[in-house]
Amino acid sequence: MSDITPPTTPPRLLDQLRAKIRLRHYSIRTETQYVHWVRRFILFHGKRHPKDMGGAEVEAFLSHLALEGNVAASTQNQALSALLFLYREVLEQDLPWMEGVVRAKRPARLPVVLSEREVLAVLEKMHDLYGLLARLLYGTRMRVMSRP
Repeated sequence: MSDITPPTTPPRLLDQLRAKIRLRHYSIRTETQYVHWVRRFILFHGKRHPKDMGGAEVEAFLSHLALEGNVAASTQNQALSALLFLYREVLEQDLPWMEGVVRAKRPARLPVVLSEREVLAVLEKMHDLYGLLARLLYGTRMRVMSRP
């Protein structure tokens, strides 16, 4: 028997990413999404290793998501978070702040407020206990206000 051990290869990038995520006790869903975004980033740039890329490539990928991918702003932010985690925690590199990223548009949220006539029409259709409760809540202004 010999005491010679075969050389070990370092863990693959996505395995390193998973290990760092688990070390910080992120949820399994976060892990899944971060791995997904890092994989898409690598494939977008022709399977180049992220250590050979930097801020310009991250900007190009995020801008592509907004322009051609038509992703929501929250989706683009999730991709950005995954890439920042990769560079800071796994590759231990700081990315320059990315000024040139085209940001996904946030949808305009318009409040929906019924007119007095519309409220009366709704209350007219409600009967029995629910009608009484709705009239009391509306008449006493005790209705619950929900925020988006």
